[in-house]
Amino acid sequence: MLNAPHHHTLILGGQKSGKSRHAELLAKAWLEKNPQHRACLIATAQAHDAEMAARIARHQSDRAARVPGLQTVEEPLALAATISRLSCPHTLLLVDCLNLWLTNMLMPMPPQEAYSPDYIHAQTAALQAALAQAPGPVVFVSNEIGLGLIPLAPAVRQFVDELGLLNQALAQTCPQVLLLAAGLPLTLKNAT
Repeated sequence: MLNAPHHHTLILGGQKSGKSRHAELLAKAWLEKNPQHRACLIATAQAHDAEMAARIARHQSDRAARVPGLQTVEEPLALAATISRLSCPHTLLLVDCLNLWLTNMLMPMPPQEAYSPDYIHAQTAALQAALAQAPGPVVFVSNEIGLGLIPLAPAVRQFVDELGLLNQALAQTCPQVLLLAAGLPLTLKNAT
């Protein structure tokens, strides 16, 4: 049985591992626990092509059916500020997902100068600081992509490295860390 979080949780997993659905179930359990509870998805995806727009629309429709009370705020970059602005004791924030947030910083669309590693590390530190001050629970979803082969392209290697560092930083900050595989959660950390 899922328990609604009373703390911050990082959910890691591969593509189609069930991590977003598990996070939605945590939000649903939170909403059902108390009629005063609220839940808000902070969506980081941006639709830069027709396939991504269709994917986003499908996710929105599926989420609305699974968790009707889940509100959505779209924020591709200012994640720390958005968490600081929206967090309150009776509201669960669900950030889906950290890998697209990082993509938005490393490979901005339309193409412009990508942010430096120093900027990304500063944004990660700001995110950790916002999380430390957040009075309500925050659930993060992120891909675990460091289990495969080393990519040949320098930009892809940089992304894998930066996402690994981001995941490590949030795993240190969050009391609970889960790894999803085949829809099944494995507890990596439970310091609650």
